[in-house]
Amino acid sequence: MTTPPFPSDIFAPGDVLNNTHEILGVLGRGGTGEVYLARNQVTERKVAIKALNAQFSGQSEYIELMKREEQMRSIFDDAVVRYWECSRSTDGHVFLVMDYIEGPSLNELMLEGRIDEHDLLIVAHRVLEGLRATHAQGIVHRDLSPDNIILRGGRPDKATIIDFGIAKDTATGARTIVGKQFAGKYEYAAPEQLDGNADTTADFYALGASLLAAARREVPDVGTSPGEVVRFKARTLDSTGLGAPLKELVDWLCAPDPLQRPQSAQEVLTRLDGWLKPSELAPPRRSRKGLVLAGVLGALVLGGLGAWLSGALDGLGTSPLPQAAPYRLAAMHGSGESVLSGNAPDEAAAEALRAAFAQATGEAPPADGLTLAIGLPFETWPDEIAALLARLAPLNSFELAVTDSSAHLTGLAPDLASRDALRTALATPGGALSLSTDLVAGPRTLPASAIAPLLGHLSDCGPLAQLDGDATSYALFDTITLTGDVSSEAVNTALGDALTPVIGDRSLRLETRVLNPDLCAIRAALPQVAPGPLSIWLGRGASGEAALTGVFRTGDNPVAEIQLPATIDGTLWVMVVDNTGKVFHLLPNVNAGETQVSRLGSIEAGLRRIRVLWPIEALSEDPTRLAVEVTEGDYGKSEIVAILSSEPLFDMRRPRDESVAALAEALAEDLPGREDVILGLASRIIDARP
Repeated sequence: MTTPPFPSDIFAPGDVLNNTHEILGVLGRGGTGEVYLARNQVTERKVAIKALNAQFSGQSEYIELMKREEQMRSIFDDAVVRYWECSRSTDGHVFLVMDYIEGPSLNELMLEGRIDEHDLLIVAHRVLEGLRATHAQGIVHRDLSPDNIILRGGRPDKATIIDFGIAKDTATGARTIVGKQFAGKYEYAAPEQLDGNADTTADFYALGASLLAAARREVPDVGTSPGEVVRFKARTLDSTGLGAPLKELVDWLCAPDPLQRPQSAQEVLTRLDGWLKPSELAPPRRSRKGLVLAGVLGALVLGGLGAWLSGALDGLGTSPLPQAAPYRLAAMHGSGESVLSGNAPDEAAAEALRAAFAQATGEAPPADGLTLAIGLPFETWPDEIAALLARLAPLNSFELAVTDSSAHLTGLAPDLASRDALRTALATPGGALSLSTDLVAGPRTLPASAIAPLLGHLSDCGPLAQLDGDATSYALFDTITLTGDVSSEAVNTALGDALTPVIGDRSLRLETRVLNPDLCAIRAALPQVAPGPLSIWLGRGASGEAALTGVFRTGDNPVAEIQLPATIDGTLWVMVVDNTGKVFHLLPNVNAGETQVSRLGSIEAGLRRIRVLWPIEALSEDPTRLAVEVTEGDYGKSEIVAILSSEPLFDMRRPRDESVAALAEALAEDLPGREDVILGLASRIIDARP
């Protein structure tokens, strides 16, 4: 079952690799690569292609893993996937070609509760046959798990081992970990694999852990930290509740001590042969009853032949419908073509399925896609499939695969609300069809311009920005990072509430800074202009060293100076917006002679430095200077704001200190229409902490 293609995929449907293998679709994606369904254009045989992402296609560690898998071409065993070649595409991606095995994984069956303990014994026998063949060649799988065991055609006696070596991800969880010390999945790996040791007995442990998980119908919870994983692996696995002989088998395979486990696959097969009947390990054969029935049918045919020759059966020569096993249906829409193919019991049912597809997609499917056949899994199968198809109208694209009584749906919804509503509707139990879904919320591509208006509406403490810029666009599962200042955590919550319905299946990261409402009130009144030539330097009065973070502790003496090129002139206004609701004017911008830049500060190496907050000891030289010290309880964020203008901003002197509300009102009255007189604006936060 392929999934909808994404723009970030390595290959796209229709690509032809090495003039031979045509890509049909994506079977799965992982952290290091992707797996594709392809068709050999020469032999028409379907194959699976495993490809490494570009960043791993040049790393020797991952190339060696691919080569190790490809070296298994010498193994000819029906229980082991057959490998054909390892190659490199024209754009540098290393890929591996192998047989395509159609059927559910043991992981799918266990999560859907569709396999019993007796069938698990048959699966174990088949997997052990494969391990016997690989171990004889000195190959240890190291990553055996339920998702690496495929039941060809859904049959336990056709279980096949896949995936000998490529890593899927590097995160803890039910994912493959590959490195110099450890290779495997934490949930199923043997204890010694945590130390980098893995021989054939590690594969037996992984098989036993997989059987136990399948019987329990859940992935083992081994913890999330390294310590939890180590402690879990040191304990004997809990197999209580399993019936005999499966419990005996799991306990033997999963002994914590490798020496207490079986030492060869044949040793386990010999014991399993005693538990299972030979007929359970081979494809079904015709019974004597079947032969007798065939004889009876033969007699009827001969009798019918005489009747036909006499003309008695004229008009009754309609050909019987073929038997479909398994009974299938596949529907695809929105990926460049619309497809409806599979089986239907009669023309009326086929027409109902076509009508439901057209209702969901707005397009009529090809008329020849459905084949009439007998073999319905249950009587209402066509009705349930038609009802399911009709409910898929909200999806922009989808792929539906039905095999007998099981269906799997992947799809792209236009937004989260549509996705969640459909997911809830499809989760409602009813009917005999078992449905699993993998629904993604779009849009498939989200331009940054769709987010910008929402940010402008919610900004309350200066502009909010997207870290990747306004010209970018986000693919599915990308992370959208917002930066800027806000007045409270409530604004962050509002941002999340407003953006979540818009961004679909993408992550939102808020790298915002929460300032007090007083600072934000002043910011809202200030014009939005570029910093210009201004900057503000913060330091520590006691040492004179720079305070790059702007964080000061109890007893610290923050100092500050305005810096600008010596060639720049104008008038300067500097204030501190305190965390107590007051504004302190350090340079009242009313008299050009008092705040003329050319008359302030000192020049060093072409840079004018104007001190506005002083070390405490400097007060003894000039008591009119302003110095501050962080005292106990005097914590919070204050902001220094400096504005360079070509003319005074106010027509009257501002008081040395005033309320935030009074200054915000004055700015709102005096600045509109005069923004062009402002040459630059700079600000820095002083963060006082205990």
